[in-house]
Amino acid sequence: IPILGVPAGVKVYSSVFGNTPRDSANILKAFVRGVASISLREIVDIDEESVRSDRMSIKIYGYALTPTYSNLLQPSKATFHGVYDEENKEAIANYIVENMDPKALYVLGPGSTVKKIGDRLGINKTLLGVDLYTEGKLLRKDVGEDEIIKAMKRYPKTFMVISPIGKQGFILGRGNQQIGPEVLRKITKKELIVVATRGKLTETPVLRVDTGYPDLDKKFRGYLRVIVDYNMEKIVKVV
Repeated sequence: IPILGVPAGVKVYSSVFGNTPRDSANILKAFVRGVASISLREIVDIDEESVRSDRMSIKIYGYALTPTYSNLLQPSKATFHGVYDEENKEAIANYIVENMDPKALYVLGPGSTVKKIGDRLGINKTLLGVDLYTEGKLLRKDVGEDEIIKAMKRYPKTFMVISPIGKQGFILGRGNQQIGPEVLRKITKKELIVVATRGKLTETPVLRVDTGYPDLDKKFRGYLRVIVDYNMEKIVKVV
């Protein structure tokens, strides 16, 4: 029996999910009409043992028959490791830290690249959570949307430091739901600091947003600068 996932923003790592809920609906329509293909797709999740060791790795748990149609299914999340990749993360972290505004609030999103920035700052950054940093110190760890909004009111500027999900390309709405709609309505694309290693971006040709709000998705679509190395950026399309 084929299965099809509807993305809800949490643990959406497997390739049985549509890119968005709307895409899942369109795949289902195509399946009912008999025009969708059936393929074997990965069921993956984060290896919880690796998370407890403060690193992230993806484990394949099996495969499932899944209806596919017109590239509307997302790929499985991927992680990127290796000596060069770690050096690349360190270079990105050095550049970000050296160019921080000391009076601004920084919302540090999840992921190993942003965690490397936390390491460079000398703070205990959570791997999968969202943390707040300002004025040389860790303000709060593992915060939710309400805490972010309260903190934003106390500082003249706020920047979101985020990294796309490997291969899938999501920068907002997946994996960092703490940076919710009310937060996103208070910022522009200029306040988004997107970081990604060269290896990750090579495997992630476009970035994606899936906030659940069409007006917000439209607000952040277009093109964004992605910091890929020390003082090096790449312009990437957001769809």
